[in-house]
Amino acid sequence: MSTNPWIQRQDEERDPSDDGQLDGRVLAPPAPTGPVAPHAGVPAPRAADCLLRRELDEHEQAIALWWLGVHGGAGESTLEQLLEGSRAASHAWPITAVDEPSARVVLVARTHDRGLRAVQLAATEWASGSVPVQLEGLVLLADAPGRLPKPLKELAELVAGGVPNVWRVPWVESWRRGEPVSAASAPSDVARLLDHLRALSPIVASNHPS
Repeated sequence: MSTNPWIQRQDEERDPSDDGQLDGRVLAPPAPTGPVAPHAGVPAPRAADCLLRRELDEHEQAIALWWLGVHGGAGESTLEQLLEGSRAASHAWPITAVDEPSARVVLVARTHDRGLRAVQLAATEWASGSVPVQLEGLVLLADAPGRLPKPLKELAELVAGGVPNVWRVPWVESWRRGEPVSAASAPSDVARLLDHLRALSPIVASNHPS
C-alpha cells in the first residue's frame, strides 16, 4: 500500500502541559522498530512529537472505545459524556496486553492550526504501524463558531485523508457555557457520529435519557 502524500514529518515541539493527568502506568514512546502496517514505509514522527502510551489494567481493557485527545482541550472528556461505554484516554495511546484485542481508538482534535497539526502527527504515528491500536477515525470539533478559514479548511482536508473515518462536530455554545452535555440536545452531526460508532460496535450505546 502506498503512503499518503499528506503525511509529513513535523518539527514543532509538543507542549508538555497538554499531556494531562493519567491513571495507570505511563510509558514514553519507544523508538520505532519498523512499520508493521497499516501503511508500510511510513516513518513515525520523532519521539518528542509522539503521544505518550499507557498500559491498560484488566478493567480498562474492557472499555469499548477510547477518545484520544491529541492536545489539551481537544474535547475527549466531552465526547466521553455522550457515549456510554467509552472513555477519555487522557492524551495517551491505550495499550492492551499482548494477548488481548487492541483498543479501539478515535482521535479527537480542535480545528485550529495547533490541533490539526497535532492530529496529523498522531495519525502519522498510527500509520507507521508502531502503535498497536484499532483506529476507528477522527473527530474534529469546531474551535469557534462559523466556517473555517480557507487555510485551516485545506489543512483539515489533508489530515482527513490519513484516517479511516472523519466526523465533524460544530460549535456548541451551550457546552461552552457549561450546560450539561447530552446526546439528546446535541447537533445532528453528533447523532450521526454516535450512530456510526454504534454500527461499528454494538457494545457502544449513546448516553442519552431513556
